[in-house]
Amino acid sequence: MTERAEDLETGLPSWRMPSARQEAAPPRPDTPADEPPGEGDEYAAALAAVPAQAGPEEDADDEPDAAVVASPVPDDVDLGAVLEAILMIAEEPLSEEFLSSVLERPRSQVRETLGRLSAEYTGDGRGFDLRRQAGGWRFYTRADYARYVERFVTDGASARLTKAALETLAVVAYRQPVTRGRISAIRGVNCDGVIRTLLARGLVEECGTDPDSTATLYRTTTLFLEKIGLDSVDQLPELAPFLPDDVTDIEEDEQR
Repeated sequence: MTERAEDLETGLPSWRMPSARQEAAPPRPDTPADEPPGEGDEYAAALAAVPAQAGPEEDADDEPDAAVVASPVPDDVDLGAVLEAILMIAEEPLSEEFLSSVLERPRSQVRETLGRLSAEYTGDGRGFDLRRQAGGWRFYTRADYARYVERFVTDGASARLTKAALETLAVVAYRQPVTRGRISAIRGVNCDGVIRTLLARGLVEECGTDPDSTATLYRTTTLFLEKIGLDSVDQLPELAPFLPDDVTDIEEDEQR
């Protein structure tokens, strides 16, 4: 009678009721339906034995490797030698602010060291010079030996700009940003070929488009400042003394 009542309660006969050991066994989602649930899970045990590996999120929280953390130049390292090594491979003038941030040294100390190096090279009569041009510092060949360097670089060929190229370059320098059409109007001749030459020499570059005509605008480059020995175009000499007396009339005619 008791067994019959249990059957009615559970819906299963007493001989099919799970044992206490079977009820305590954890569920196995990877266990086939025909495998007894109480059997040991070899796959789960093997996974538990494998050491846990950090995922991408955990890696992001880890401490950075001490070997790759940037550190300032130690006090016992010659700052002048470090600056020489950097400037030796620089492809353009490097500003004092940039060098100071890279080396984590005060800007005043970097400026003083650069000035001392430049004075030493001049005092020793070196063939190269350290000068501040185009807003930064860079090594240059000394002007006294320019003709020998030019002979080596050009191998006897002329590297001078033509008169047309110099005129066009002057127009760009003083009227920048300026379009080709405006340059041609000022010079009175087509300047497309000359502009291509100046672009190839790296003396001018494109800098957007004119909002009215959508024509390409041109301006001078950092290399141009290096070649003429200026920090910025604001240091260009005044153009007024070289203009004709009737320049006002010419400007008015151009605007018409």
